[in-house]
Amino acid sequence: MIKYILDIKTPSLNEVINANRTHNKVGASFKKKLEEEICWLIKSQGVKHIKKPCKVHITFYEKDKRRDVDNIIAGGTKSCLDSLVKMKVLPDDNQQWVKQIIPIVKTSDDKKYKVIIELEEI
Repeated sequence: MIKYILDIKTPSLNEVINANRTHNKVGASFKKKLEEEICWLIKSQGVKHIKKPCKVHITFYEKDKRRDVDNIIAGGTKSCLDSLVKMKVLPDDNQQWVKQIIPIVKTSDDKKYKVIIELEEI
């Protein structure tokens, strides 16, 4: 199992949509900046590579219960998977490599945002 702990607040789907509605360059810049931050966090923990198809467990820790669960999962999952592919942890995020995504949203005890990604080869 490969595990990454990201001290980051991933965007909600609403934030992604709003950035893209502003202007396509704003949306692209928003995505690029977020992916760079996630990639840096992955790199700082050591890049490991998946060699078989996997299940992806993503736990989003929220500081409170203000954001909708569906928005957290939709916005955060996409940016995390794209970053894993960019860092070559995953060869691709298509159905050949990612067989299942298991998202969980929890309220953190320390009132901080965090994402834990666990890749389980199957």
